[in-house]
Amino acid sequence: MDLSEVTTFRAAACDLNGQMRGKRMPAAAAAKLATAGVRMPLSVLNVDVWGSDIAGSPLVFESGDQDGILYPTGRGPVPMPWLENRSALVPMWMFEQGGTPFAGDPRHALARVLDTFSARGWQVVAATEMEFTLVDDGGEALRPPINPQTGRRLQGHAILSIRQLDAFDAFFTDLYAGCAAMGIAVDSAISESGLGQFEVTLAHRPAMEAADDAWLFKTLARGLARRHGMAATFMAKPYANDAGNGMHLHFSVLDDTGRNVFDDGGPAGSDSLRAAVAGCLRAMPDSSLILAPHGPSYDRLVPGAHAPTGAGWGYDNRTAAIRIPAGPGKARRIEHRAAGGDITPYLLLAAVLGAALSGIEDGLAPPAPIDGNAYEHDLPQMAAGWEEAIARLEASALMRRILGDAIVDNLCMTKRQEMRRLAAIPPEEHWQVYLETV
Repeated sequence: MDLSEVTTFRAAACDLNGQMRGKRMPAAAAAKLATAGVRMPLSVLNVDVWGSDIAGSPLVFESGDQDGILYPTGRGPVPMPWLENRSALVPMWMFEQGGTPFAGDPRHALARVLDTFSARGWQVVAATEMEFTLVDDGGEALRPPINPQTGRRLQGHAILSIRQLDAFDAFFTDLYAGCAAMGIAVDSAISESGLGQFEVTLAHRPAMEAADDAWLFKTLARGLARRHGMAATFMAKPYANDAGNGMHLHFSVLDDTGRNVFDDGGPAGSDSLRAAVAGCLRAMPDSSLILAPHGPSYDRLVPGAHAPTGAGWGYDNRTAAIRIPAGPGKARRIEHRAAGGDITPYLLLAAVLGAALSGIEDGLAPPAPIDGNAYEHDLPQMAAGWEEAIARLEASALMRRILGDAIVDNLCMTKRQEMRRLAAIPPEEHWQVYLETV
């Protein structure tokens, strides 16, 4: 998109909760973006879900809240179809004033992980399945949206229903058009098992582009839903007694000849695939805070409710946290199914891909694959709640190896502050905090 076609644009980076932080700027300022960047406090990427500074953060109180510099990522500018006025978004990432990547930036955390793959001559190709729920948030509690065809509220479930997709065709038509305009590689859409729940599959891309797509898609879906008189939420559990929203990550690894290193010509996959699976399983309990980053995230992690709670794997087994889908060998891949829809895409990909590579580096072997219902197996479990997840991440040498100390320390401080603040809010009002912030 040509910034000369707009009067204003937004320069924004991703914070630890996946929210966009940045500035609204006149189009004339675009000429200096690549060279001068945009100055913002380093601490702004490590604020809590309300946008407040973290009490006691060294970024604020020990460094004097120094400025960093946002530079374009190379992805944008992209249009913002959810706004009435023609506007553009320029995705940015944070650097320190000397030019060093800011270690607290989630996108840089993913870049560091991908650099370790590149050092082997490997490239990660990834895709995400994004689940979200359309809701009416006009009352004191969330309600199903109005069916545009009937004028009545949705009732009951409509898994894989074409009729339900067609009822919201105007929204999905705009969503696909918005994806095309923003360069988001979108594939299929389905009606999911929850009330008013849908899933959109994004296409396989180089891993950083896949993470960018997921981050931009969440903003696009939320914005367009508002234009259609609804809200779209990626909350892990919008309704207490209904299906939660997940975010499944598919990935494979190509060598410098383009060969899939997970493919051995057969359905079992290569030794590298199994080592990567073992790495993901090893890291899953300690990475619970990445996979389920908010207090209400743990409402989704209920055995038997389509959300994996144990670190197990299997071939073409959707009850397992790690699934190896069937299909041709050249497309052999890992599907990581444990994350909620409320994750930060860059942190999720960094944690999962870093865990997979750690398994390869350490020569790990996984346990036997699961047959049947994973919930009936005795498996290492994800953290049972928010407080445990924070403590496990903070104490994990493995996650510090993958993500770096700055991300781990800042995230744990952020989540402890959020935990304290959320405790003062009645549980029936928690959705108002998270509806469109995650």
